[in-house]
Amino acid sequence: MKDPIDMVPTLFYIKKKEQMINKCSNDPQEYFSMIKHVKTIKVGEKKWRHILSWIAISMTLVVAVVDGRECSFPAIFNLGDSNSDTGGLTAAFGPAPPPNGITFFHSPAGRFSDGRLIIDFIAQSFDLPYLSAYLDSVGSNFTHGVNFATAGSTVRRQNTTLFQSGYSPISLDVQSVQLSEFKARSKLARKRGSVFRELLPKEEYFSEALYTFDIGQNDITAGYKLNMTSEQVKAYVPDVLTQFSNVIRNVYEEGGRSFWIHNTGPLGCLPYMLDRYPVSSDQIDKSGCAKPFNQVAQYFNRKLKDTVMQLRKQLPEAAITYVDVYRVKYSLISNAQKYGFKDGVIACCGEGGKYNYNNAARCGATKVENGKKVLIAKSCKDPSVRIIWDGIHYTEAANYWIFQQIANGSFSDPPLPLNMACKF
Repeated sequence: MKDPIDMVPTLFYIKKKEQMINKCSNDPQEYFSMIKHVKTIKVGEKKWRHILSWIAISMTLVVAVVDGRECSFPAIFNLGDSNSDTGGLTAAFGPAPPPNGITFFHSPAGRFSDGRLIIDFIAQSFDLPYLSAYLDSVGSNFTHGVNFATAGSTVRRQNTTLFQSGYSPISLDVQSVQLSEFKARSKLARKRGSVFRELLPKEEYFSEALYTFDIGQNDITAGYKLNMTSEQVKAYVPDVLTQFSNVIRNVYEEGGRSFWIHNTGPLGCLPYMLDRYPVSSDQIDKSGCAKPFNQVAQYFNRKLKDTVMQLRKQLPEAAITYVDVYRVKYSLISNAQKYGFKDGVIACCGEGGKYNYNNAARCGATKVENGKKVLIAKSCKDPSVRIIWDGIHYTEAANYWIFQQIANGSFSDPPLPLNMACKF
C-alpha cells in the first residue's frame, strides 16, 4: 500500500507554495511584490473569490517570512470521542474486547480500532509518547499531555445513560472541567516532587501545548436515534456549536493558544448508519454512501468552520486550525482501490450482513457454544487493506493514511502544516 496521497493538483499546490515560501524567506520584497501583482489584476466579479483566496493564502506566507521555525509542542491535550479515545471509556466501563488492538498493540489497548488512531500519529510526529487517558489510573504518564476523550462522547449532554443509548456521560463540557482540574492539581502535585514531577506536565506546558479536538459525530447520530429527520437534526446544530465554542473559550482562558480542530467525517459511509438507518437506492451515491447523512455532516462542517472563524476574531492570541478530515476520508472511501485499499464501506471486523455489521453483535462479540465462549464477530484476514474497522471506526492503516494527508496542511484552514499549528 502506498502511503503518500495520489493527488497531482494537491501536490502541485504544495510544491508551488513551498517554492514561494522559500523565495519569500530569502527575499521578503518578493512577497510584497507578489501581493502587489495580485491586487493589480483586473478580472470579472466571479473571479474575485479566487483573488481573495490567494490573499488569504498570502497572509499565511507572511508567517513564513517573519518566522519559519516549526512549532515545538511539549505536550498535547486531546478532547473528543471514540475517534481519538485512547482508553478513557474502557477505563471507566470495561475494555474494548479482542480483536481490537491486534495490528499494533497485539491486544486491546483502549482504542476502538485494530491499532493506532490519528491522535497517536499526531503525538508520534512530535516525538511525544502516545497519550494516556485521563480516566486510566494504572500505568499512565501525563508528562507530555493527556487524553480526555471517551468513546461515545458528545458536545451536548445527552438525556440518557451509556447503557441505554451508548453515549458517554463524559460530554465535551465535562472534559473541559477535567482539563481545568487537571491543570490546577498538577501544579500543586508537582510541588511535592518525587514521582509527581516525573508523571505530570510542567506548568508552562499548558500554554505551549497543542489542543486537539475531534468531536461532533455522536451529536448528529443522537438525533437519528430519536427518529428525527435530517432537517430536525440540522436545527439543533447551532446549539451544539455554541456549546463547542464555550469549551474553546474556556480552554483559551486556561492558557491554551494552539488549537487543531477536526471536522466530522462522512457519516453516510459508515456501515453503522447504512445498516441501522437504511435509505432508498436513489439516495446511495456511487461510493455506496448514504447521501442524506453525508449532507447533514457537511452542513455541520460548514457551520463548524463559521464557528472557527468567529472564534479567531474573539480570541486574538489563538492559533486555530480547522482540518477538513471529511474530504480526506470521503476521498479514501471513494477511491479505495486507487490508494491500495478495498471494500470502502464494508467493515473489517463484524458478523454478517451486507456491510459485515450487526448492531447486536459488534466487533468482538462472542457466544457460548458447548460451554465455551466463541468469538463470532471476527477481524477480516488483512486489516491493512481495509478502511472501516468495526462499522463505526477506521483501521490503523486508514488512520495513518488520513494523518499523512492532513499533516502537511493541504486540508487545513489556514493551510499550515501540523508542525506550524502554533502560528497565527
